[in-house]
Amino acid sequence: MTTFLDIEAARGRIEGAVYHSPCPHSIPLSEITGMEIYCKLDNLQRTGSFKERGARNALAQLPPKQQKRGVIAASAGNHAQALAYQGKLLGIPATVVMPMFAPLIKVSNCRKLGATVVMHGAHFGEAKAHAHEIAEQQGLAYIDGYDDPAIIAGQGTMGIEIVEQVPDLDAVVVPVGGGGLLAGVALAVKTMKPAAKIIAVEADHVASFSAALRAGEPTRISTQPTLADGLAIPQVGTNAFNIAKNLVDRCVVVSEEQIAVSILRIVELEKGVVEGSAATPLAACLSGQLPELAGKRVVLLLCGGNIDPNVLSRVVERGLVSDGRLARFSAVISDRPGGLADLTAQIASSGASIKQVVHDRAFAGSDVSAVQVLCTVETRDHQHLAELRARLKSHGVQTLDAK
Repeated sequence: MTTFLDIEAARGRIEGAVYHSPCPHSIPLSEITGMEIYCKLDNLQRTGSFKERGARNALAQLPPKQQKRGVIAASAGNHAQALAYQGKLLGIPATVVMPMFAPLIKVSNCRKLGATVVMHGAHFGEAKAHAHEIAEQQGLAYIDGYDDPAIIAGQGTMGIEIVEQVPDLDAVVVPVGGGGLLAGVALAVKTMKPAAKIIAVEADHVASFSAALRAGEPTRISTQPTLADGLAIPQVGTNAFNIAKNLVDRCVVVSEEQIAVSILRIVELEKGVVEGSAATPLAACLSGQLPELAGKRVVLLLCGGNIDPNVLSRVVERGLVSDGRLARFSAVISDRPGGLADLTAQIASSGASIKQVVHDRAFAGSDVSAVQVLCTVETRDHQHLAELRARLKSHGVQTLDAK
């Protein structure tokens, strides 16, 4: 089992090859959570995630003959990119098997970094099985992205940095999928700061760690598509679980909507871009499940920034809808001259901004003098949206939610 001495040794191996990311205090996130928030910005790594730590540590320990032959791994993207990049720096050929759902930006980046990319499997489990087949056929070393002891030790170096950067911390909130990051960081932090709380957070569509805690051992679960694709592991790693289970103080689960809103908050308030898995720590703090951390010094691991720009656009819009800042409704108005002008005037006078208006005469009902209008509007918040609806109702316009 990985020890703190292994993490310290890993720190020496990765020195100079992995970015020593900052961990600044965030005033805006502190204000909205009621906690003293610090953000560990491993989304600023060269490949956009913390995975470089473990990849470098594992690759550096391979025998020379195996380094020449090469390595292989299954990954939804971040481990694959880290292995490709650090392998390139060390001159070690890397092959990565990625499930078909892997974000396009991660697939593209792996190829740009020089890795051989194999797309296979509807989910991570199928990709991993195929990677093991290739490893046996070609004599490649399989580098597990979350359960290899060298990987866990490498990820644990983030925990050492956090304690050095925020020595008076009270808690660390860590995303968990396969469990390697959680195990390494928890081991490092608890060794250096035994009183610090370790909060694990997972997406409710891929809650394999909490399932393992209930069962007392790693248990395979059925996963659903999630914004936190980096956490989409059907079964937590055995080594990782055995380390983390006694070090984690709490495990909380967050929803897809909470993840989307947290991505938006980080974009707006921190001026940063994170992927879904890296937004889960903030989602946990905003979910109301951690009242005991009010006023405490809490470190959030913003551990990855590899989100597809198209997904980011959709997530931001969903976040705006959840905030009541973007809304769509339908209304039936007169199709005579001035009908639409009256509607838009009322919307404008309420202070809302019209983003789109679509006419639908065919499905407006039996009254041929009426037209159904689908409006998308920008408002300040839910209260402002309610005020707009009330204003329209007072002028004889009934609104209905539209999907």
